[in-house]
Amino acid sequence: QVQLMESGGGLVQAGGSLRLSCAASGSIFVINRMGWFRQAPGKDRKFVAAIDWSWSGTNTNYEDSVKGRFTISRDNVKNTVYMQMNSLKPEDTAVYYCAASRSGMVNYDYWGQGTQVVVSS
Repeated sequence: QVQLMESGGGLVQAGGSLRLSCAASGSIFVINRMGWFRQAPGKDRKFVAAIDWSWSGTNTNYEDSVKGRFTISRDNVKNTVYMQMNSLKPEDTAVYYCAASRSGMVNYDYWGQGTQVVVSS
């Protein structure tokens, strides 16, 4: 099993920044890819960004609305993935979830509890 713990959410004004962290523990050797998802009130959970987990992996991808504003990164020593969020907009308000994929494909097997991000206008 893999356990994921998010932190770093909060309330920020539009145009501000936040950095989310996700610490992984347990059987982390099964992880091939890590991702961030978000769920706005009354909406489905959606993909935000993902990154290869392996030491040599460099592939990242982003949902179109966050490209150029959000940056996903990882620290394999700390077993932590980050998401730097800049130029935040009210529509970024959501609960943000960290997820881990064993296959490295579209399916994610482990999920954190989520951290709330509120962007005020």
